[in-house]
Amino acid sequence: MGQKIHPIGFRLGQGLDWQSRWFSTKRNYSRNLLEDFKIRRFLAEKLKIAGLMAVEIERLIHKMKIIIHVTRPGVVIGRGGSGLEDLKKMLAAQISLPDFEKNVQLEVVEVKNSDLSAHLVAGRIVGELERRLPHRRVVARAIERTIGAGAAGVKVILSGRIGGAEIARRETFTQGKLPLGRIRANIDFAQVPALTKSGYVGVKVWIYIE
Repeated sequence: MGQKIHPIGFRLGQGLDWQSRWFSTKRNYSRNLLEDFKIRRFLAEKLKIAGLMAVEIERLIHKMKIIIHVTRPGVVIGRGGSGLEDLKKMLAAQISLPDFEKNVQLEVVEVKNSDLSAHLVAGRIVGELERRLPHRRVVARAIERTIGAGAAGVKVILSGRIGGAEIARRETFTQGKLPLGRIRANIDFAQVPALTKSGYVGVKVWIYIE
């Protein structure tokens, strides 16, 4: 039986940091965890066009900082910062903090190369699979772009009724090297489902950057 572990969780504390950074009592832990989930789900829907890669959340006693990593920061910030203020007002419904305007800070960070982000590469593959493009061509193009952007290795796994097949199967595509057993290796991982006419197709992407 194979022993599997999440590539990001395997490397936390060894070159990778937690995306939620806070401490809570047992009574408030579940509330804070649910808030983090709602914030990420809300931002994923609102900032899809901006190329959202990750959301980091830092909490103090009565303060919160939300760091948003996107490929198009101008879409989030808007003209004169108006977009950021509107986003902050919409987030007020997801966060239970006193004096929201004063205690919640939003920071936007630009992602320089979207082809080296596993989440964005997986999202691009999902979008093309949902448009019913040939899966081998879609994955080959994604791998070519990622390697061309400077990645040392890429692996993509598709699972489900790929291409509308009657029987679900699993296909693996790899190029370059991928030292998954090395804790200090800089490996990005993402898992995104694609909803096709035949059902869900799971998409997993690993990217290794030397």
